Amino acid sequence: MNTERRAPLDRRRVADAALTLLNEVGLDGLTLRAIAKELDVKAPALYWHFKDKQALLDEMATEMYRRMVAGTPPAPGDSWRERLLTSNRGLRAALLGYRDGAKVFSGSRFTGIVHAEQLEGDLRLFTAAGFSLAQAVRATGTTYLYTLGFVTEEQGVQPLPGERREGYDIEERARLMADYPLSAQAGAELFQDYDQHFEEGLALVIAGIGATYGIA
Repeated sequence: MNTERRAPLDRRRVADAALTLLNEVGLDGLTLRAIAKELDVKAPALYWHFKDKQALLDEMATEMYRRMVAGTPPAPGDSWRERLLTSNRGLRAALLGYRDGAKVFSGSRFTGIVHAEQLEGDLRLFTAAGFSLAQAVRATGTTYLYTLGFVTEEQGVQPLPGERREGYDIEERARLMADYPLSAQAGAELFQDYDQHFEEGLALVIAGIGATYGIA
């Protein structure tokens, strides 16, 4: 047994092991028993830190967020549009770093107030630009939900970059839908070129926010 495995368990260490294992087994295969084996401990030891799997997912999402903000700090001179672009690009990149990353993040609750500093900065930026607090919350929340939903669908096709699930062959889909030519052609727009489509969609959402609230 090496020194790393002998180190005392804490919530963050368990979450780190779970995130490492996630890329191998996916969310369905991520059990407390499997994580305990990865850490070379007995499964009951994990229940001192997490009462159930959802509690673990909450800590995993929190750790994912910590890593994301450490890698993409907001620029002080951002406009509100630039802040939405930067933060949502960073969120997508962070989620794509893990198999089922979007599923882990979706619906999870942060285990502390690690997000408060960035949220406060974003809301200050938006209200200074002319948004009401409610509009600022709606603008940031809507783009967040767009990114989360986009990556959930993206990872349904490509669980990890360069990996593609069976059943998403564009040419085979077009052949099966030959009687519906527009729908057949739409496959190329739906199931490939995700980088381009994410950027186009995010630009549409941001443009809609500016037009709806009348803020340049």
